Amino acid sequence: MSTLTRQLNGAHEMISTYSRRVEIPVLGEVAVPPPDKLAYYAGLGLLAAFQVIEWPLALVITAGHLLGDQHLSGVVRGLGEALQSA
Repeated sequence: MSTLTRQLNGAHEMISTYSRRVEIPVLGEVAVPPPDKLAYYAGLGLLAAFQVIEWPLALVITAGHLLGDQHLSGVVRGLGEALQSA
């Protein structure tokens, strides 16, 4: 399977995963993550609220997961694979 095909398949999966959208007055239209990801983010929020982990750590973990889930991550993954094979 070529890199381009993998990227297109990954983009199609992300579009179907984030197909729910909500209109927020100040922000506009926002994609809503699937329920399992919402539960994960809520769990991180609860851990931070009960001071099991610190707020900055919860924000960094959440930001890392959001960046990893972006639809452009397929492009970055393909670039990384190309660099590894070179």
